[in-house]
Amino acid sequence: QVQLVESGGGLVQAGGSLRLSCAASERTFVSYSMGWFRRAPGKEREIVARIDPMGGRTYYSNSVKGRFTVSRDNAKKTLYLQMNNLEYEDTAIYYCSADRSYVSFKGDIWGQGTQVAVFS
Repeated sequence: QVQLVESGGGLVQAGGSLRLSCAASERTFVSYSMGWFRRAPGKEREIVARIDPMGGRTYYSNSVKGRFTVSRDNAKKTLYLQMNNLEYEDTAIYYCSADRSYVSFKGDIWGQGTQVAVFS
């Protein structure tokens, strides 16, 4: 089974940028749709973005649309989340996830998460 490891989190000032990465352990990465989720303190986990196996379709939550960009490099078995113009409300633990389905993405496989903290 694919294992996922996130990296790239950190402390950043509001208005700044971060790029998260999610490295997969198996070549079967290319057969999965991938997603980024986040869990803010005291809140439920929410989807941030998802991308289909070839990168042709993407989805963003309204809260990040226009600021975040999801992408993937199948040759490197890596998923990315470019986060620009960060806001305090983006503070959360960010998780990457893999699912066989893009349309009904729920998350079959999860990484351990990476912390993003935004200060104003």
